[in-house]
Amino acid sequence: MSTGLDAFGGDPWWIVVVKAVLVFVVLVLLTLFNIWWERRVVARMQHRIGPNVNGPFGLLQSLADGVKLAFKEDLIPKAADKVVFVLAPVLVVVPAFVTFSVIPFGPEVGFLGERTPLQLTDMPVAVLFVMAIASIGIYGIVLGGWSSGSTYSLLGGLRSSAQMISYEVAMGLALVAVFMYAGSMSTSEIVAAQDDVWFGLILLPSFVIYLIAMVGETNRAPFDLPEAEGELVGGFHTEYSSLKFALFFLGEYVNMATVSALATTLFLGGWHAPFWIDEVWAGANSGYWPVLWFFGKVLFFIFIFIWLRGSLPRLRYDQFMAFGWKRLIPIALVWIVAVATVRVARNEGVFDGGIRDNPQFWMTAVGIALVVLLVTFLVPDGTREPEPMTVVVPRSGGFPVPPMPAGGAVRGAAAPLTFRSDVPTARATSGAESEVSNG
Repeated sequence: MSTGLDAFGGDPWWIVVVKAVLVFVVLVLLTLFNIWWERRVVARMQHRIGPNVNGPFGLLQSLADGVKLAFKEDLIPKAADKVVFVLAPVLVVVPAFVTFSVIPFGPEVGFLGERTPLQLTDMPVAVLFVMAIASIGIYGIVLGGWSSGSTYSLLGGLRSSAQMISYEVAMGLALVAVFMYAGSMSTSEIVAAQDDVWFGLILLPSFVIYLIAMVGETNRAPFDLPEAEGELVGGFHTEYSSLKFALFFLGEYVNMATVSALATTLFLGGWHAPFWIDEVWAGANSGYWPVLWFFGKVLFFIFIFIWLRGSLPRLRYDQFMAFGWKRLIPIALVWIVAVATVRVARNEGVFDGGIRDNPQFWMTAVGIALVVLLVTFLVPDGTREPEPMTVVVPRSGGFPVPPMPAGGAVRGAAAPLTFRSDVPTARATSGAESEVSNG
């Protein structure tokens, strides 16, 4: 039986076609389920029912919404660049599907009479391939905002490009430690390297940084700043409607599944059984059972996306960018140096016995310290002195501006309204009484 990268490249052409179609179908069905699941979970958080009419438990609500979007009127602004305007949604949704081609769903199985791995393909630099293809989606968002001919759409596209590029840097640095520990960039070999212990446990800072970066990379709450309704209306897709808007919508949810599948592959053992079930059940990691473990872990990350959206408010843009450049990236660089030092020390024979000479002990200790440091940056500083008030003198003939309160802007609830009791109030009268009084 072939192992590693040798297991790929020998499938018949029809097996490759069937695999590609299955990946496409699975992603579309997973998107329909994720939309329904998000609406149901957020509804429960807000003490509502959520979709429950179309289909059993409302499962066909996402399909109904997709059909409704497809049959809506398709509008193209007069000032838009029509070719780029139509091409932008395609540039968003196609890379989201292509990145799933190197994600392993399971081990080698018997499939339609052929022995083949449950993965479309693999390569020595598979993770870099995912990062490169995912970055193409940025062009779709930027071009969609620019080609609309709208100021708000342009600002949303520029904001999104800056956000995604910034957090791609942190995401890429978080993966360097995984490459050093696994000794490969192949997704199937990284999964095989986690047969004994998951990288999410021994590379905890990388895991935490990746979790934060993947939320910023997908423009999801609380990092959905390119679509902030307060200042940018709908952001880069304000002028889109009908099927082209549905493609943007589809691309967002497929990207959620992509980053979740990548997190599962790189940090949670991929398709390996969770909670060391294989220790008591020998067949847990054989056959088609690993597909169940894989999608269970992916849905766990999807639930984190939904939980964050229903719990946290949107960040301010300058705070969000400062957190990425001044916090995530420096901590990721320090962690890479720590991992490299431990790996070199182990190869040189520095660790020869005892718990304090165990490389995993030191990596865990350094990792916990960096995670605690990262969490402390999220705690607001309440000791900051209020900024001095700036007195603005109105120009001659300008509109009169009332002065600000002496202590700055008033915070908290407004003062309760009080009414004088000696002022007579009008009494409601019936229609008959009104006719008598008017007669």
